[in-house]
Amino acid sequence: MSVQPRPAKPLYSNVSPAVPSPCINVCRLDEHKVCTGCHRHVEHIREWRSADDARRRQICHEALALRVRMQR
Repeated sequence: MSVQPRPAKPLYSNVSPAVPSPCINVCRLDEHKVCTGCHRHVEHIREWRSADDARRRQICHEALALRVRMQR
């Protein structure tokens, strides 16, 4: 009796091509814990991996609004 190896389990990933990460690899937090590169708050950066597409769009929208406010 021969035992056949089980196929490897696919690695779980919540990376969605529908909403690309706003990260631009300039990862420095300012005094408000906001990244100076992508303008996401540290909590949004942590949340990104488990967020669904709708939440990711909301995070991107908030980051864009913050960037616009900071440029004024």
